[in-house]
Amino acid sequence: MKPIRTAEAVDLDRFMGDWYVMANIPTFLERDAWNALEHYELREDGVILTTFTFNKGGPEGPLKEYHPKGFVRDTESNAVWGMQFIWPFRAEFIIVHVDEDYSETIIGRRKRDYVWIMARDVNLPGEDLDRLIQIAVDEGYDRDKIQRVPHSNRKSE
Repeated sequence: MKPIRTAEAVDLDRFMGDWYVMANIPTFLERDAWNALEHYELREDGVILTTFTFNKGGPEGPLKEYHPKGFVRDTESNAVWGMQFIWPFRAEFIIVHVDEDYSETIIGRRKRDYVWIMARDVNLPGEDLDRLIQIAVDEGYDRDKIQRVPHSNRKSE
């Protein structure tokens, strides 16, 4: 498989904040997740504090919250991170795509086993989500494994 692309340059300050997970190939933790939200906060020492929240099983399901830490591995592009859920292991976290205004992003892995398609606005238009899914497919992801993540605060189209 060809190497997965990485965003050319990620401005970490602009990347920080809330990202709604709009579609993914979920990890075992994320199966049946609703209202998935990632929040990133850059500490002065370069560590990226992450808060990942979602409702398990439905819009009113129990709130799950995880706090992995991100570590930039490629400081030239800032697009390759290690994400640590359990010490000392760091999972690969590659920013495959981020648009110019930092309103859409795709996070992937070389193995193409997981992907996260995220947006700043929970009301990302369907055609924009379809375009982002196509970018992931073009990078070698299996379209049939990518699932849309439901959000109860999303307006119907």
